[in-house]
Amino acid sequence: MEAKVIIHGGFFSESFDSEEVKVAKQDALKEIVTKAHSYLQSHNALETVAYGVSLLEDCSLFNAGLGSQIQSDGKIRLSASLMDGVSKKFSGVINIEDVKNPIFVAQKLMDFEDKVLSGNEAGNFAREHDFHYFDSQTDERKQQYLKKLTESLRKGTVGCVAIDKDGNLAAATSTGGKGFEIPGRVSDSATVAGNYANDFVGVSCTGVGEDIVSGALAAKIATRMIDGFTLKEACDKSMNELKDFDGFAGVICISSNAEIYHTDSHPYMVWAYYDKEPVTFT
Repeated sequence: MEAKVIIHGGFFSESFDSEEVKVAKQDALKEIVTKAHSYLQSHNALETVAYGVSLLEDCSLFNAGLGSQIQSDGKIRLSASLMDGVSKKFSGVINIEDVKNPIFVAQKLMDFEDKVLSGNEAGNFAREHDFHYFDSQTDERKQQYLKKLTESLRKGTVGCVAIDKDGNLAAATSTGGKGFEIPGRVSDSATVAGNYANDFVGVSCTGVGEDIVSGALAAKIATRMIDGFTLKEACDKSMNELKDFDGFAGVICISSNAEIYHTDSHPYMVWAYYDKEPVTFT
């Protein structure tokens, strides 16, 4: 099986991001997907998606980890999850504060019976397992917060889907939220609506978390693959159902036969995959 990886960096905001920022995001995605693909050659899919998302979290251009959006009370709360298509196990953290890479905390929870933690308890777990304090705020996000961003700018998430040389699938997703949300709000990123993998497909979503949860998007795509849909059919039908409530979303997927597919409800999603060389899209 040819090992493949695909990543996304949420949605590009045409009304806010300059052409310079757009190019910077494309360049960053190209570099990250290249590193993730190289890593995949000697690691399995689950390890690779965690690694790929951690690189996205470390890049302040994207709304996850460093450079995450600030909530209405002035704090940054992060959510991340990953799912192993082999074991069918899912783990995640919701609204965790003051960690550098929430995806690695989610990965650590794979080893525990209680696999999804939230809030202060997620933070306590992180400290107990040597995840040190880290401030994810950047000057740019602080200025955006002070200027009260418009809703159109708050649709950022990052994700990674991989299939390894043994044909194993995994998916990982991380977000810094939508910005100015009510503290305690839960997005899709640490749920099976936004992140899912099984024997048939790996899926990572981005967009408006409430819309993705309402559409049960990632899990629905995976279920349709089990039921015999092609990857395109499963994605397109599931995305089309979001139109009933004007849902805003995008997905990246890899199927068990290493087919890559992407679709979105709006044309400004930024994503990349590696096929002999890195290829980026917006």
